[in-house]
Amino acid sequence: MAERPFIVGNWKMNGTRAMLSEARAIDRGAQRLMKVEVALAPPHTLIHAVHREAEQIGVGAQDCHAEPDGAHTGDVSATMVADAGAKFVILGHSERRQDHGETSKLVRSKAQAVFDAGLKVILCCGETEETRDAGKAEAFVTRQLRDSLPTEVEQVGERLSVAYEPIWAIGTGRTPTVEDVAAMHNAIRALLVELYGEEDGAEIRILYGGSVKPDNAAELLAADNVGGALVGGASLTAESFLGIVIAAAELQDR
Repeated sequence: MAERPFIVGNWKMNGTRAMLSEARAIDRGAQRLMKVEVALAPPHTLIHAVHREAEQIGVGAQDCHAEPDGAHTGDVSATMVADAGAKFVILGHSERRQDHGETSKLVRSKAQAVFDAGLKVILCCGETEETRDAGKAEAFVTRQLRDSLPTEVEQVGERLSVAYEPIWAIGTGRTPTVEDVAAMHNAIRALLVELYGEEDGAEIRILYGGSVKPDNAAELLAADNVGGALVGGASLTAESFLGIVIAAAELQDR
């Protein structure tokens, strides 16, 4: 697997230019924590501004359209976010799947468009509480992921990350047990190896997301096959986000 953990902040629908001070503080902190790869995905309106401020952190987009251009009012293509300074795109987040009715087929089309534009993909997957309580979480997540991933991708180990986010843990303050996280990440790893082969499948980082905070980050990041975190609310301030980055860095020293 990749050596450095990948800690990504998803600002969701939060942020104006007043928040650039937080981005600058995160960037300065990341310069002191080089054992961790750090990135932010601000709203589309701030991608270029954060890109201009960032010296160390990566900058990405939270979504894009599957087509490269055309009559799609209000949408933004992968080429456009790349032009603004994005290096990756988050796709398939449960809030997109639920709020906008995005299917796995559409997510796969978007992922292919992002790869075609020369960008990296963070592809999200996760189950509802009802699915987990029914004992079907691993089957659901691996099927969702299989249906969402393009299969013909060059250098996929370097260009793809997967983010497991149990829907019931996003923004709720609840987290699954470390054993549950490890079991799901192991199941995802097995699928990635099946789809992309032993070498590439083992290199793809699997991030955990869902109420990740400074006080639980170390335990979650130490779980088997957890290669980083996709952080929501805790990424909105440098203090809380860098607490998670520090936890990841300290694990590298063990």
